[in-house]
Amino acid sequence: MSRRCELTAKGPQVGHKVSHSNIKTKRRFLPNLCNVTFISDALGRNVRLRVSTNAIKSVDHNGGFDAFMLKARAGDLSPRALELKRQIEKIAAAPVAKAS
Repeated sequence: MSRRCELTAKGPQVGHKVSHSNIKTKRRFLPNLCNVTFISDALGRNVRLRVSTNAIKSVDHNGGFDAFMLKARAGDLSPRALELKRQIEKIAAAPVAKAS
């Protein structure tokens, strides 16, 4: 399983571990990933994703999972999340078509 957030594409970064004597050795900074269950009102079901804690805060800030997915760029989403985005967009566009 890759260490990459499914919503924000946040992944590992590379840097230096610096000792007291200022010796620099390579190290990896891994994202803080959590398995989270989001509630999708549009889909009418729960969705489990592996996301960073920063993404959880972003979802709450943008008004919930469905609103976040509608605003999210397709390039940042994982293939699974991209499929969810397409399903949510399809359902969001359906009531507009009925009203016309």
